Amino acid sequence: MREWTKQLVVPLEIAGMRIDNFLVRQFPDLSRSRCQQLIRGGLVRVNGVVVAKPSFILKGGEQVTVHLPEPEPTDLLPEPAFVPVLYEDDDFLVVDKPRGMVVHPGAGVRRGTLVNALLAMGISLSDIAGSERRGIVHRLDKGTSGVMVVAKTNFAHLHLSRQFSEHTVDKRYLAVVVGEPAFEHQVIAAPLLRHPDDPERFTVATRPLPQAVDAVTELWVRERFDRFALLEVRPITGRTHQIRVHLQHLGLPVAGDETYNGRAKALRVAREQKWREVERLLSAMRGHALHSWRLTFTHPRTGEPLTFEAPIPSDMAELLTQLRRFSSSRQP
Repeated sequence: MREWTKQLVVPLEIAGMRIDNFLVRQFPDLSRSRCQQLIRGGLVRVNGVVVAKPSFILKGGEQVTVHLPEPEPTDLLPEPAFVPVLYEDDDFLVVDKPRGMVVHPGAGVRRGTLVNALLAMGISLSDIAGSERRGIVHRLDKGTSGVMVVAKTNFAHLHLSRQFSEHTVDKRYLAVVVGEPAFEHQVIAAPLLRHPDDPERFTVATRPLPQAVDAVTELWVRERFDRFALLEVRPITGRTHQIRVHLQHLGLPVAGDETYNGRAKALRVAREQKWREVERLLSAMRGHALHSWRLTFTHPRTGEPLTFEAPIPSDMAELLTQLRRFSSSRQP
């Protein structure tokens, strides 16, 4: 989005409205958080006076001046990487993120991300989320593969983000878990909070705490094996690490998940059973056996319902083949 300055006259009929709400209505390509950033940054004036609070109440008839600066320069380098594109139009594209790839730069990660790869493709990306999160509407963990939608325009970014925040996007994952589920279908509602001993991990809150956030996940057993299972997972909310934490809480960690005990537990089972090929596959896996399989949302411009699927990665597919071989699989 290019730099611009615009002047607006506040209609009398909206007297009493907050200035951030007014700006959101006037500029559909700007998110509420972006409008609030502009206000707090001193880039919004009312009758020539800087207004620094998003909660400032308008009376009607004022002249509002808004200055949108050029996007902050970025030192991100385009880096060619193989990222399958499942769909693309003028508003967004859908990709199959490889396992082991970080979605965007942050906390010491500057290279090798999905954003670096998209820049190398020469694709125009939305900048509404900042220079380092160009196009990123939602995220997958580094160790998770599969379907992601990426915004090319700010218009698409806002509409897609709204669908995710309102939980109208249907997200389906496939997970190989360690253990034998005692259910065929289950909904787990267990709030999450950061682990008190490790800020990089999350845990289920066992009692009401103000810092805990609601998290709800729906599960189906797709296939059963000896000591393992394949689950279909639908995260109804979209919390960080939600699926992995909920499955660990149920005693069914994702195979290969080093953070939530799925790697150690899966390797222990494979060694006890003398399943050498399963052990080899788990040892070589870069990440965990959790795959974003299917994504359903509505087109931001046409409202058409769309569904995209990504094939299971080859190593995860081979793991399933070996589990079928070493155990008597049975359909639920």
